[in-house]
Amino acid sequence: MPLSYIYTGFENASPLDWEVEADGTVRVSLLYDHERSSPNRAAGHWHFQLHTENPDLNPDSRLKLILENFDNIWNGKPGSPVSDRSNCFISTDGQNWSALPAEKIGGNRLQIQIEMTTDRLYLARLEPYRLSDLENLLTLIASHPYVAVTPIGKTVEGRRLELVRVGRPDAPYRVLLRARSHPWEPGGNWLVQGLIQKLLDDTDLTNRCLDHYCVYIIPMASKDGVARGHTRFNMMGVDLNRNWEQPADPNHAPENLALETVLDNMRDGDNLPHLAIDLHNDNSGKIHISNPVSNPQPYLANMQQFEQLMRQHTWFTEGSIGGNYAPAKTVSGFRNPGTFGEGLLQRYGIDACILELNCDWIAGLQKVPFGRDWELLGQQMCQVFLDYFSLRNLT
Repeated sequence: MPLSYIYTGFENASPLDWEVEADGTVRVSLLYDHERSSPNRAAGHWHFQLHTENPDLNPDSRLKLILENFDNIWNGKPGSPVSDRSNCFISTDGQNWSALPAEKIGGNRLQIQIEMTTDRLYLARLEPYRLSDLENLLTLIASHPYVAVTPIGKTVEGRRLELVRVGRPDAPYRVLLRARSHPWEPGGNWLVQGLIQKLLDDTDLTNRCLDHYCVYIIPMASKDGVARGHTRFNMMGVDLNRNWEQPADPNHAPENLALETVLDNMRDGDNLPHLAIDLHNDNSGKIHISNPVSNPQPYLANMQQFEQLMRQHTWFTEGSIGGNYAPAKTVSGFRNPGTFGEGLLQRYGIDACILELNCDWIAGLQKVPFGRDWELLGQQMCQVFLDYFSLRNLT
């Protein structure tokens, strides 16, 4: 089937080059985004639309695509964001998605076989969550009496950043969630959406949750990158999940400065979060535990309880990395003080961690991950937080 065009003129579309080879194969070359003052580069997000002519009149509806430029570099070392379990999500309308397997082939590339039964088809790495999806959510919940949406700063390109509070500010305990510090990772947005909708559904469970805790959410930290379809870094070449061991650079990382200012104000008011989680996607789906340099046991005990509750109340099964509360399944001695988790723990004394959501496969559900699966995890985490605070007297 002849390809007419690859269209990328919509929000969250990935920057790319493409060409059609002599045998009709479409080669799609993703464009890397780069880290400032570093050889590090990243490309792992794809989101584009295929255009064909008269598919009903064409006897061969098959189209073969080769995706390339997955030769990422992190800390000077090569790495690949794709695997033998990678998938490609497809949609005719950009809203309803299904998944196809993507075959990893030589040269660190992905091969995707498409049946074109329509003249327009969206392809994406994961089911997308866009700025417009977030705006729709915020519009839906903004008037709820238990919700406050507060502007806290702007991105490099001037997009508004907001802090969403769900619950009463005088609740005994506080949770902080941040999503989308890396633009390609939509799982955190789906989780947050599920959590918010569950907390506001006015049931006995959620009323008990709101009696115990309040949730503060940075729903989309790297809005510029999400809009432009980038992979890892903000528009000034900064990884928003690094450099948290020091104050944020106001020129290069205003997104982190916005959150840092929120935390400083909370500390001044003696109402810092008791638990903070940075939400990500990767190929493993583990909880990344910090390794405090002093007095680690209270923190590690809390993280062990958090993991146990995740296993008890949600579909999470993948385990953890870092810390040393369970040496049989964790990597003892792991430290990365620049990440959100260790930075907030060391600088603010907040029990903080990274929750990675496996982008290829949900072991606990034995299925490819869709947005609704991460929404379900967010819904289930309402009970996790309730028990986390109920079983222990935190101060």
